[in-house]
Formats: sequence, C-alpha cells, structure tokens
Amino acid sequence: MKIGLFGQFGSGNIGNDGSLEAMLQLLNRTCPSAQLVCICSRPEIISAKFKLQAVPVGKPASDNKILNTLNRALLQFPRRLIGFISAISLAHGVDLIIVPGTGILDDFNEDPFGWPFAVMRWSLAAKLGGARMAFVSIGAGPVTHPLSRFFVKTASSLAAYRSYRDAVSYNFIKSLNVDMHQDHVSADIAFALYKPADERSKNTDPCIGLGIMTYRGWRKRELDSAVIYENYLRKMTEVIEALLQGGRQVRLLTGDVGDFEAVNDLRKRITTPNFHKVIFEPVNSLHDLMQQIAQTDMVIASRYHNIVCSLSMERPAISIGYAHKNDALLIDTGLSEFCHHIESFDPDLILSQVETMLARRHEFINTVKAGVIRYREKLSLQEDDLRAKLLSK
Repeated sequence: MKIGLFGQFGSGNIGNDGSLEAMLQLLNRTCPSAQLVCICSRPEIISAKFKLQAVPVGKPASDNKILNTLNRALLQFPRRLIGFISAISLAHGVDLIIVPGTGILDDFNEDPFGWPFAVMRWSLAAKLGGARMAFVSIGAGPVTHPLSRFFVKTASSLAAYRSYRDAVSYNFIKSLNVDMHQDHVSADIAFALYKPADERSKNTDPCIGLGIMTYRGWRKRELDSAVIYENYLRKMTEVIEALLQGGRQVRLLTGDVGDFEAVNDLRKRITTPNFHKVIFEPVNSLHDLMQQIAQTDMVIASRYHNIVCSLSMERPAISIGYAHKNDALLIDTGLSEFCHHIESFDPDLILSQVETMLARRHEFINTVKAGVIRYREKLSLQEDDLRAKLLSK
C-alpha cells in the first residue's frame, strides 16, 4: 500500500509537524509495510527530519526569468497547470492521501489562491488519479473569503473520509452544506504523541508558561495590522511585568519560527529588574515544547498546539486565542471560564485568573486529566475506524 501525507509541513510551525509525526506513529502501528510520500511545503526539511520521501505541494517557480515573467503575465496559470498534472500523476501512483490534523481548512493569514486552493487542487487531483482522500482529525473554519469558502467546500465534498478535531470544525463544514452522514468528531491527533517525563521542580517560584505569537490580525494584509500588533505587545508586556513583580517566573513558549519576532520585541520592552526570571529557549518540535511545559505550573497561550501540549502535560491553561478552536479545548477539559480573544483580552483579568488557577491548580489538573483521557479514547476508536475503512488493503 502506498500512502501520501498532505499538509503544510516543514514551514516552521511545530504543531503542523507534530500532527504529521502523530500520523506517522499511527501508520507504523497499523500498516508498517506501507510506502509513504509526504506532499508538503518544504520537502527537503521533512525528508531529513522524518526520513521519508517528500515532494512539494506545488510546482516551484522556474529559475528562467522569461518563464517567470510569462507566468506572472498569465496569473501563474501555466505553473499551476503543470503542478496540477504532476499532482494527478502522483495520485495515480498512491492508494490513499491523508491530511493528518492541522487547521488545514481555514484561511488564517491566507489568500484564496494559497492553501485553500492548494487543498482543493489536490483533492481534485486525488479524485482524477484514483486515490482516496482522507481528512483525519482536521480543524476547519472560519473562512472569511467567499472564494476560499468555495475551495474548502469543494475539497471537503471530494474526500472519501472526514473526521474533525472538534465540534467547531464539524459544524463549520456542515454550514457549507456538505453531506456529513459519515463524518464524526474525534480529537486532535497530537494528543496521541508520546508524552515526555514531567520534570517540574517543587522548590522554585511558581512558573507561568506564556505562549507568544506574532499576531497582526486574521487576514494576511489587515489594514490595521500594525495597531493590532502594537496593542498585543503592550498588553503582553503588562502581563509579563506584573507576573515578574509578583515573584513569578515566566517561561516564554512559541509554536512557529515567526513567533521569534514577537519574543524579541517583547523582551526589549520589559523594564522590571526581575528580567532574569524570563526564560526563553527555542523549540523545534512538540516534544521540545512539552518538555518546557513540564517545567511550568500553568500556561497562558494563543497558539492552538501550545494549548494542546499544555493539556497533554496536565497543565491547566488560559487561552488568549484568535479562533474558537482554543475554546473547544478548554470547554472539553473543564476550563471554559478561561477563554479570551487575542484582540480584546484584559490583562488585569488574565492576571486575576492566574491567581485563581494557581490557587485551584490541583482541582483543575483533575479536570484536565479527565478531558485528555476522553480525547485519547476517541483517538483510539478512530484508529480502529481507519484500520477498518482505509488501512486494511
């Protein structure tokens, strides 16, 4: 059996790469003899990291200046056509193309002819090439651009198998009038990753994990992106300085290489003498992230997989999210009162909730444990379903 794995892998987002890793572990358990090829953003990175064949999602731009000029004049149609033909050819040689997790069906920081179009193009190529397309534990929505919604609806309709990481995603696809009679809600596949040892020392000051994100708005080119980013930095600086002044340690967490910009900008703004209590160590995987979270007492974060890893490590979390996907996680783990939006959160309320969470930490840990157990049970059932419906050839 030959299986393609499709997604935005190798681009610097460790949540995406962690989702790929979780699927690779599942496939190793269920069909270890399968031939695998990854269709991704940066095949050279994924090939080296996971030791598997990898190819690019689209046809790379030519080095020939004349061809590039012609492509631009024709709105990239020749390059996209060649890429589509290549996709059909690849699909003809595989049995199944799996999209493993990630928020693949939204348009966060994407134009219609970015990932929404790429997913639709590969779904159509799979259909024409005779391969089944499976969306497994994916995130979906919101999608703000009408053309992006069309691409997402088309891609979803062409799939042979669909499951979702939460009810928010399920309901979004349902709102597109896609036939949902065989679809189901599972959990994010990163909850199936192996968990590192819990190393938190009990002899230090309380340590708050603080997820930092370079956030300038949902759309790729927000008109007020500079204002959004400045407001975010100002409020996060206020939170950090108050935590430090209250005797807390702060461990800065990231989820994408692009977040280093915000980390650097924030560190320049911190003026409190306790700056030495701010810890930052770059991470290269969800395993690295979970090892850092193991050294905290609780987490405040915006990126979805920062929250996933916090819950996996049995750390209660406060979400400063940019979409309802974070809220779904906290609702499922008994933390619904700790959901905030990244563009409107109140630093004073966040700080008050930190004190509440630390005071009731053991109570919240128990609710988190119960929620994560339910997630892993759903993933186990889904693995059986995948084995029976897709991976038994």
